[in-house]
Amino acid sequence: MWDFDHCDPRRCSGKKLSRLGLIKDLRVGQRFRGVVVTPEGKQPVSPSDRATVAAFGVAVVECSWARLSDVPFSKIRSPHERLLPYLIATNPVNYGKPWRLNCVEALAAAFYITGFDKHAETLLEKFSWGHSFWEVNQHLIERYRACDTAAEVSQMQERVISEAQADYEESRRKAREDDDGDLLVANPNHAGRISQDAEANTYSSTDSDTEEIAASMSSKLFVTD
Repeated sequence: MWDFDHCDPRRCSGKKLSRLGLIKDLRVGQRFRGVVVTPEGKQPVSPSDRATVAAFGVAVVECSWARLSDVPFSKIRSPHERLLPYLIATNPVNYGKPWRLNCVEALAAAFYITGFDKHAETLLEKFSWGHSFWEVNQHLIERYRACDTAAEVSQMQERVISEAQADYEESRRKAREDDDGDLLVANPNHAGRISQDAEANTYSSTDSDTEEIAASMSSKLFVTD
C-alpha cells in the first residue's frame, strides 16, 4: 500500500490493515510487480490477472477521493496497473455509492475477481461492516469473474451499467404511475357525501350532480415531474 496520509487514521481501512500486519507499506517510487489498483489503470482487473496476483499480490493507493490530484501517480510504478469495474461501496463513509470503494474494499474486490476469496474474506472480516461488501456485490463479482479477459470484463461492466440504468428508469416510471394512481382517487369524504345524497334521493344524477363530482375529483389532480 502506498499511503499518502490523506485520511483520518482512526477511520482509514488501509492503516488498520497495516497495524494488523495484513498489508505492507510501500515507498513512493518503489516498484511493485503485482497488480496495482489505481485510477491510472488502463484496463480492469480480470481473472487473467490471477497468476500475477498469486505470484506478487495486490497493492492499492491509500488516498482521499477528494485529493486525487495531489497523488504523484507517475511515481507509483507497476507493469500491472488496473482499474476496478463497477462495484458498490459498503463502507460507512460512502455506503451505496458506485465506484467509491475504500482501501480494504478495493483489495477485496481484486482478490474476489481473480479467485482468491479467502484472501478477500480475511481482510473484510476485520471490519464490522465487511460482510456487506460481498452481500451487496456478489451478483456483480460473479459476472466479472465469469469472464476471461480484461476486454470481456469491460464489456460486462457496460452491460451491468446499462441494466442498472434501465432498472432505475423503470423504478421511476412505476413510482410516477403509483403517484398518479393515488391522485386519481376521489376524496373518500366527498364520495361518502355523494353516496348519502344518492340514497336520500331516488332520482338519477342531474347535470349539477355530475359537475359537483367532477369538481371534487379535479381538486385532486396536478402534474408531477
